[in-house]
Amino acid sequence: MEEVSSVTVALVNDYEVVVRGLAQMFSGDDRFRVIELEAGGLPEAPVHVALYDTFGTSPHHERLTQLSELPHVGRVVAYSWDADPNHVNRVLDAGADGFVSKTLGAEELLDALLRAHAGERVVEVGSGGQPRTAASPGEVTDEVSADEPRPGDWPGRAFGLTYREAEVVALVSDALTNAEIADRLFLSINSVKSHIRSAYRKMEVERRSQAVRWAHANGLARPVAPTDLEPSVPAMNGNSA
Repeated sequence: MEEVSSVTVALVNDYEVVVRGLAQMFSGDDRFRVIELEAGGLPEAPVHVALYDTFGTSPHHERLTQLSELPHVGRVVAYSWDADPNHVNRVLDAGADGFVSKTLGAEELLDALLRAHAGERVVEVGSGGQPRTAASPGEVTDEVSADEPRPGDWPGRAFGLTYREAEVVALVSDALTNAEIADRLFLSINSVKSHIRSAYRKMEVERRSQAVRWAHANGLARPVAPTDLEPSVPAMNGNSA
């Protein structure tokens, strides 16, 4: 394989704050040259590895498939909290060349990307190789671990939303039902409802329609064409929306 001085990495996600958070993990490491894409963008220049953060993405991962089909993208690695085998297989089937769990530390992530660039099919699920499970296969029950601070950032963190709550709200804003969110995140319906209740308290909203408007006003809705939201929805400033 041709030797290169550094590995070029494209960071792919629909949320600007997620992309910026990912970029921080590469800071000062001269083994990598990071290309920060605009939120929602795909790399146009050749890159060795594309790191695809699954936060708030479609369960069918259409964009991941698009990414994997680009001739100038060498390898695609999915980066996700959901290390359930079904989810891992889903992203691999969608075109990813590897999968790395967000339970891994920054150095472990960077090592996995180097291995992926070298041609290895990297699947790192973390947690000692086994995702934490409860009565329902694949459901994470250790909420402290699921929501603890980790390298990177996520939309809604500044308002007190945990990573999991933010992901649930993002999917609510994408018009998914509770059942669809549960399937997407490998959670029980009751867990989804619990996350929604907790998030709504922090967001100071009561209804789903209010939550969707709040998500659009505060960066949790995926960047899309303008929709018919009610006008003059202010960004949250400690007062009720």
